This record gives sequence, structure tokens and C-alpha cells, in this order.
Amino acid sequence: MKIALIQTNPTIGDFAANTARIVARIEHAKARGCELAILPELAMSGYPPLDLLEREPFLADHHRAVARLVAEVRGIGVICGVICRHTAATGKPLHNSAILFADGEILTTAHKRLLPTYDVFDETRYFEPGQGGSLFTFRGLRLGITICEDIWNDKDLFPRRLYACDPAADLFATPETRPDLLINIAASPFQMGKSATRQAIFTNLCRKYTVPFCYVNQVGGQDSLLFDGNSLAMDGAGREIARGAAFAEDLVVVDTEGWQGEIRAATADDTATLFAALVMGSRDYVKKCGFGKGLLGLSGGIDSALTAAIAASALGPQNVLGVALPSPYTSQASIDDARALAENLGIDFTILPITDLFHAYNTTLTPLFAGLAADVTEQNIQARIRGNLLMALSNKFGHLLLSTGNKSEMAVGYCTLYGDMSGGLAVISDVPKGLVYELARYVNREREIIPWSTIDRAPSAELAPDQKDQDDLPPYEILDRIVAAHLEENRSMAEIVAMGFAPEVVADIIRRIRINEYKRKQAPMGLKVTTKAFGPGRRYPNAHNYREEA
Repeated sequence: MKIALIQTNPTIGDFAANTARIVARIEHAKARGCELAILPELAMSGYPPLDLLEREPFLADHHRAVARLVAEVRGIGVICGVICRHTAATGKPLHNSAILFADGEILTTAHKRLLPTYDVFDETRYFEPGQGGSLFTFRGLRLGITICEDIWNDKDLFPRRLYACDPAADLFATPETRPDLLINIAASPFQMGKSATRQAIFTNLCRKYTVPFCYVNQVGGQDSLLFDGNSLAMDGAGREIARGAAFAEDLVVVDTEGWQGEIRAATADDTATLFAALVMGSRDYVKKCGFGKGLLGLSGGIDSALTAAIAASALGPQNVLGVALPSPYTSQASIDDARALAENLGIDFTILPITDLFHAYNTTLTPLFAGLAADVTEQNIQARIRGNLLMALSNKFGHLLLSTGNKSEMAVGYCTLYGDMSGGLAVISDVPKGLVYELARYVNREREIIPWSTIDRAPSAELAPDQKDQDDLPPYEILDRIVAAHLEENRSMAEIVAMGFAPEVVADIIRRIRINEYKRKQAPMGLKVTTKAFGPGRRYPNAHNYREEA
């Protein structure tokens, strides 16, 4: 039997478009001789629909769309992730489910048993867990159907398991329940390093139970989450026999006769993968939110340069506007680099000087600021003037403003609320400064796009004379390692000091992370690429008085 692994990029709640996309792919699978097509988790609604699941009209429209899909598709079996009602008198009102249907009839339904509630996941808020395994024979092949988290609880890989049961193990508990093919439909978000974890889980499953395996994952950007696709199939020895594209919709065919399939070329390396993820996430966020173009401030620095390169790749150079907003402290080199970058990318470019506006602010505030020395207040005024002008352009022309701050700066509050933090999407807010430089060099892998002078020059906000980032911050290679240890690895202050960092530096960085929580809560949504991003997966109070002892 030929099986199509179909990874789709749904828009949440756009049932007509999602259905059309699914039907077109299924028809393609039929044309290629497939007897079974497999789609991702919640393929009809898109994942995650969040509190739309509490709205009865949304659910009714979803169920009608599913009914139309089941009625329309003929001549092929389809496994599709859907929302199902939980009809028992107690428990949550919905299930996260998979249906197998063919020729107008739903043949079987499987409910997700393990509902993640950690990091960005909150499934127990909406769904009731399923009970028991799901085995169904289709065209002579016994299919074991699981949904995403259901295979992430193997005792061999997770010494401290989050759940009491292992749905995959239950399917292989007896010869009668043993499937010929294990299937997992998923909406598994991308993050750096996750592919190795997935590969270990999948390989272990195949070898442990000597069973072939098909995994079908959602693709596309959804708010801060990035779904990478990379659907795959393995044989019973854990050898990869098929793989879908990364960060793009795709259909690959697996033939159970000899367990052979199609393998798409992988991205070149981790840096290329990260760049592709950011491009896809930016494109989908802009387009799915109804915008056609983007704009951003070009400071002549590396962060705005990288953001511009991502935007140009995501939206097309003709759909990006770069704006230089020089102040009294902006160097000519920065203006020249911003202009050169725009020319290299082929994006529109304009200059809006802010010196006169800055002087006007100072004149207005002089009566109240008399006798007080200039400080960070005057620096922030410049950033806020820029934010106001960029938002004015966004309002007038309908472009989405992209903010350009990186994770290192966001962590310690080296950013201005209502200034450089203004915008609709923070493209690189989960990218540490060190990775910003790696990505910039990747952009320049074939020719100079980001001026090398931008990459080589010491970073500066240029809000005061001769200002450098390292006047206020430790070197970024130190800052990045401490931020990662504290935020992503949850290490204690003592553990971080034991890594070889000065206690006073560690204490200062952790203090800055703590006191700037209020800023990040007001920042634009960012694209999640690390294990712990600022956003829905990190829930800390603004007001608290916990101080970790060294």
C-alpha cells in the first residue's frame, strides 16, 4: 500500500481554506496511487486554537467542515486530526482526536491520551484525555494511531515521566493489539536541538517494537510558534525511509511494499535551519494577520540588518521598507551601512532625521528638568521618537512594524519601552546576540549583503556620545551563556557561578532579568526558537520579592 504523508500549513479557524488545502493534497495523493493519506494533528482547525475552543460557533463551524471533508473525499482512506465532542457527563467538553475515514464514512476515532501542560502547551485547559489504545485494520494493515505527546513518555528515554501511562507501550502489550504500522500525527513546534530528541524517540520506538513508523507534523508559523514539518517514516529497524521538507508544505509517499519512500534534502546546517525557521515564521505571521508589507528601523547595527534580511526573504524585497532615523549621536558610518544594506537587499529605504524633534522634546521638558543632569531619560526619548515615527508609517501605509531587539537585550532590559520595542512582531527576540552574528555571516555566505563593517563594528545604541553596548553590559559571549543557564537550563545562581563566572556579574544579570519582566510583558510577540522564550511559555509574575541566595 502507498501512504501519503501530508504536512499542511493551516490558518486557525479558516475552515474553507484549510479544507481546500487538505482536499487538494488528498487528490494529489490519489493521483500518485496512494490508498491512505495522513494529515497532522488538528489539521482542520490548526494548532493551537486556544480559547477559540470555548466558542460554540467556532466548534460548530469546525464540525461542519469536517463533515463536508468526510463526505467529499472518495477513493482513499484519510487520517486527519480534528476536534471531537466529549459527551460524558463529567470532564472537559472536547477531545483532541484523529479520525480515519473513507468513502463518506468515519471508520474509527482515536483520542489523544497524553495532554501536555508545560512550556507553551495548555491542552488540559480544553481537552479530556482519551482512554485506551487505538488499533484499526485498514486494507489489511493494522494501524496503531497516536497523537503527538502520546509517544513522548517512554521509560527508556524519560527517567522521570510526566504521565502514568505509555500509549505506545499499551499498543504492543499483547499480540492481539500489536499494530503493523505505528502512526503519530503531530503539531510539534520547532526549537533548536529538538530534531535530535525527536529522532531518538522515533528510532527507539521502531527498534524496541520492531515496527515501521509514520510521523506527520504540521508546518508553518502560528503566532510565536514555528512548526517545521519534517514528517518522516522509518522501517522496523529505525532506518529513515522517507522525509518531508522542512518549513514548507509537502507530500511524500511511502510504499509498504519493501518500506521505501521519498526523502527531501535537509537544510545545510543548524544556522541555515534557524534562518529558514525565522523566515517562515515572519512570513506567516505577517500574512496570516492580514498584512502585505513590513517596515523596520535601520540603525546601521547588526540586529536591524539581520531582521531586514529575514524580512526581505520572507516577504520579498519589494514589500519591505527600511527607515534610518539618525539622531545627534548617529555616526555617518551607521547611516552609510543602513543605506548599503537596503541597496544590497533591494528594499525601499528612506531617512527621517530626529535631531530637531529631540531638541523640541528637550526644550519642552527644560522647565521641569532644570538643574538635572542628562541621563538615560534623554537616551530613551530618542528611542521613543523613533518608535512614534515608525508607528506613524505603519498606521499610514498599513505595513506591519518589525522590532529588532535580540534575546540578550530583552533578557536584561537593554531596550526602551514604547521606543525600539514598538512593533507588531519581534522577529529575533528569542535569538541570543552570538547567534545574531552567526546568522549575519550566513546571510553573507555567497556575497556581501549585510555590510561587513556592520558585523565587525562594536555594537552601540548610539544614544549618547561614544556609546558602546559593553559600557553597560558584560561581553555578549558571557551574557549569552549566563542568560541561557538561568532561563533555559533553570540553573541556580550558585551553579552558574560554578561554571566559572564572577558572582557579581551573575547576580547583576539575574537582577536585571527579574526587574525587567514588566517590559517584556509589553513587548511585541516574538518567534520562539529556543527551549525557553519570553512569551506564553514563560510565566513569571511582574510583582514579586523572591531573591535567590548565592
